[in-house]
Amino acid sequence: MEKKKIIKVGISIGDVNGIGLEVIIKALSDSNVYVNTIPIIYGSSKVVSFHKKALDMPDFAYLVIKGAEEAKAKKVNLINCWEEDVHVVLGEKNANGGNYALRSLEAATADLLANKIDVLVTAPINKDCVRDAGFEFPGHTEYLASQSKAEDVLMFMVADGLRVGVVTGHVPLKKVAELITKEAVELKLRLMLKSLKEDFIIPKPKIAVLGLNPHAGDRGTLGDEEIEIINPVIQKLRDEGELVYGSYSSDGFFGSSNLKNFDAILSMYHDQGLTGFKSISFDEGVNFTAGLPIVRTSPDHGTAFDIAGKGIASERSFRNAYFLACDIFERRAFHAELNENPLKKQTIKKEKTSN
Repeated sequence: MEKKKIIKVGISIGDVNGIGLEVIIKALSDSNVYVNTIPIIYGSSKVVSFHKKALDMPDFAYLVIKGAEEAKAKKVNLINCWEEDVHVVLGEKNANGGNYALRSLEAATADLLANKIDVLVTAPINKDCVRDAGFEFPGHTEYLASQSKAEDVLMFMVADGLRVGVVTGHVPLKKVAELITKEAVELKLRLMLKSLKEDFIIPKPKIAVLGLNPHAGDRGTLGDEEIEIINPVIQKLRDEGELVYGSYSSDGFFGSSNLKNFDAILSMYHDQGLTGFKSISFDEGVNFTAGLPIVRTSPDHGTAFDIAGKGIASERSFRNAYFLACDIFERRAFHAELNENPLKKQTIKKEKTSN
């Protein structure tokens, strides 16, 4: 029998003043993490020790290594990305937190692109703080797309059987309507279909598409984007044999049982999709960047400065992000092998989600 690959999971620590290291430490205290995976934190032993003490978790142990190739199984491995002391002020929003979040992310991304680690799980950053530190991207998604030279990506929120993607991501609401074009909707739908087939092994995925306007435009009374843009794209893909339906009014859709009939939902803009998603799955969901040649996930929450240092942050979303990254890595390998050997009988491991 072929030996199962041990997956090296790189972890960027996010804003040092937020809850990133709290949820990391709590998640890595779960013994299930060490089954066929090796966690590697990119950060600072001094900063981790500070958070460990703040959490009163003296038994949390880690091994300091110089590079990912030295990582040991059954251990929390840590790479020091800097040596200097860092002034951590839990709950404070400042450029210092953004600076070290960026250094952690850059080091972990470099190793991911060099195949020194297999997947990346990113703890939350604050966009204002990293921008003050010189970060030129709206968020992790855009940064990783640039670094991996991906032409386009899809922000894909995942929680058990609920999956929600967005056509427009981190853009001002006033710009959304002009960005909703036939080309954009079709591109995101094709990315979603590809991801569902390759990353989630759903051979014939069924997708619901939300409208842009209230009541999905109410047959043109409240806007014509559905009639002129969204519905024609849906019909085009249906003519190709894809199971794509809509457009649906978002409020009625998320408030009904109909969402259970679909493998994924494509929303037109950030808050339209994420408000519904987080109302159902907050503290459980995962942000997965579909369309990248690499695997990256993150928890679906932010830095939560208001509760940093209080020891009450839930690690569930981060733990789910960790396991989902590993699952997708294995599924991509499974999909590639299946295409190479189409007649070979295959079995696939059940998704490891934690509640």
